[in-house]
Formats: sequence, C-alpha cells, structure tokens
Amino acid sequence: MPPVAPPDEAARADLRRHLDRLPLPTHALGRLEDVAGWLAACQARSPARPPAAPRVVLFAAEHGIAAAGVSAFDAGETGKRLAAVRNGTAPTNSLATVAGADVRVVEVGDGPSGRIDREDALSADGLQDALAAGVQAADEAVDEGADLLVPGELAVGVSTPVAVLAAALCAREPVAVVGRGSGIDDLAWMRKAAAVRDALRRTKTVGRDPEALLRVAGGADLAALVGFLTQAARRRTPVLLDGAAVCVAALLADARSPGARSWWLAATRDTEPAQALALEVLGLDPLLLLDLRAGAATGALAAVPLVTMAARVAAGS
Repeated sequence: MPPVAPPDEAARADLRRHLDRLPLPTHALGRLEDVAGWLAACQARSPARPPAAPRVVLFAAEHGIAAAGVSAFDAGETGKRLAAVRNGTAPTNSLATVAGADVRVVEVGDGPSGRIDREDALSADGLQDALAAGVQAADEAVDEGADLLVPGELAVGVSTPVAVLAAALCAREPVAVVGRGSGIDDLAWMRKAAAVRDALRRTKTVGRDPEALLRVAGGADLAALVGFLTQAARRRTPVLLDGAAVCVAALLADARSPGARSWWLAATRDTEPAQALALEVLGLDPLLLLDLRAGAATGALAAVPLVTMAARVAAGS
C-alpha cells in the first residue's frame, strides 16, 4: 500500500518553541513534552487539545492453536472475557471509566482460526474480511468523533501467533520471541515453543509479506488490528499501542503502509519478548513500565491520563 502521510511537523516545532519560552529549564517536563509534541503534530495544532473522546476498540476472535495447550486457559475463556467486557466488569471497563473512554467490541472471524502449526490461520477471503472489519471500526470511531484510539484484543492463545509473526518479520528464532503469555508453566512453554517453531517453518514460503503472514500464521483479530491501525493513520488519528498483540500488529501495519508508525505512541511494556522486539524495530519507547500481561487495551488505557496531562501542561491549563 502507498505510504502514510506524516503528522504536522510544523505544529510540533511550534509547540517546542512555546515550551522553550516557559520559565523552566530546557526539557524540564521530560517526556511529557514529547507526548505533547506528538499530539500537536497529530492534531495539526499547537498547543494540542487534550483528548476529549478516547475510544477503546477490542477485537475478539478464537485461535485454533489454543487447542495445542499453549495457554493457561482453554479456548472457552475468550467468550468469558468478551462477556465481562460487555457487562462492564472487566479491568478494561474500570480503566476506561478513569480514562474517560468508551469501549467497543468487534467480533471477527467465522469460528476459530486454523491451527497454525499445521494449517493456515485464514483463507484469502477470511483475511480480507478481517482487514476490512478493522478499517470499518477505525472509520466508525473517527466519524463518531473519537480523537484518541486505543486498540486491543480478546483472545486465548493469541501470544503464539504473535510470536510467530514477530519472528517471521524480524528473522528471529523461536526462543527469542516465545514468552510466558498467560502465565504458562514450563511444559506449556515447551508446547508453545514447538508450535511457534512449526508455524514459523510454514511461513518460509511467503517471506515477509505482511498480508501473507497474517493469512498463514496470524488470525482474524490480528488482521483486524492491522486494518484498524493502518486506517487510523490514514485518517490522521493518534493511537496508543497496548501489549504484544497490538505492537506486533503495528509492526505489520507499518510494513504494509510505511510511515504509519508516526501516528502511534507506545503506552506500556508488557512481559512478552515479541512486544519488546516490535517496539525496538518501530523505534517506539513505551511511556510506562507496568509488566502487564492482561491485554485488552489495559496498558494503553493506563497511559491515557498521561496524554491528557501532557496536553494540559503544555497548554498551561
């Protein structure tokens, strides 16, 4: 796809000049200044407005690889997590209330994705449908007035395809990207490493093509995240990145649409090595170090108040 137009660097430079005129030592506000500058560039105005309508969009799907015993939970846990978000009792809901964000859930995929150590995750049509669902979710959010997007995922076993995609795109061995995910024990970690190894072998035929990798070794939620992140950048809307699934999807989205990364800010570092790899390649330094592994946009939501504070302090209000 064609490159994404960058944020407004003139607005960022104008904010920098404004901050330099404050009666403070140079860069006295540290990374708050960087966040305020990023937001100003994304909004093409200086100083930036504090986000007034953050929106969480969670993509829910089932992964066939969950049947391989790679998670501390069985596949039915995805439905429980989905129900908790919808009835307002999930951690995401509590954090969203504090952040002043509304929460939307998008279910994608027609049943579990293929078991990626043995078969493709998605059909060609399934991939395009999932990408389109992500694009539609981004368009709906922006059209309804969302000014800061917070994507996440709801799925058991998602860290396994995430590890495969990170390894395939960045040419790493399985041991470098396989983490503990949901808190698995050593036996489950070995099963997961074997699944990643076998799935990674299957990606050799498609190289580093982002869409082909999603079809072979991804899943509907990950493809939807790629579509969402790409479209958010094209709609010139800032995004806070969450954990490993979102960050690896961002890596694929930027490979698919170069320059999209300029519209994203990394919120937190989680415990997955695949996320650390993705952030390193994207050149994004997370704002918070919370060692989260809950997913579902919890890490990014924790950073929303920080973005608001950065905008307010830079504007002097």
